Amino acid sequence: MRNTAGPVFLADCPTRLAVEIISDKWTVLVLFGLSQQPRRHGELVDLIGGISRKVLTQTLRRLQQYGLVERHAEAPRRVEYSLTDLGRTLVEPIEVLTNWARDHGGAIADFQEAAEAAP
Repeated sequence: MRNTAGPVFLADCPTRLAVEIISDKWTVLVLFGLSQQPRRHGELVDLIGGISRKVLTQTLRRLQQYGLVERHAEAPRRVEYSLTDLGRTLVEPIEVLTNWARDHGGAIADFQEAAEAAP
């Protein structure tokens, strides 16, 4: 059987769009942070260590443009973010990835340390 590039390698493939969306450093963390309940901006900043307010705002706006997150303004200073139905479809794959990371994160760290120690 010949190994040829399938549709996933085409520029307009939906798979490439999905990878583009989730490959951002903060996207999966924001989606996972919203997977349990709606949260306010400050709650997400506190929950997700290391993310700046500016980057969180940019990430939330981008996720809104993809239809994965929605913004609810209940009062001028009371804004919450939640997953849309489409966004909720990513919760299970993110949980699978999270479990994989828990199970294999130590092995990856070991390989990284070995690579850094190699001459």
